[in-house]
Amino acid sequence: MLYVLNALIDKGFVKIGTFTATKDKRRYATVLTPEGIARKAALTRAFLVRKLEEYEALRKEIDGLTQEIDCDTDLLPSAR
Repeated sequence: MLYVLNALIDKGFVKIGTFTATKDKRRYATVLTPEGIARKAALTRAFLVRKLEEYEALRKEIDGLTQEIDCDTDLLPSAR
């Protein structure tokens, strides 16, 4: 985890500071920088767009299969 955190710090997405109000100086605050917030928002948007595309493709497939089933049941003789 430290490797990833250091990489994010090097890229300028995260900064680390200490809590000034605590007596335990081993506690650190990890904060997203404005660049980190922008990157997170871009990743979230890309994820949402991809998932919406997947949803639409599944919706079309489900609609097609539903129509197929409806057509097949129309061809069956009625049970009276």
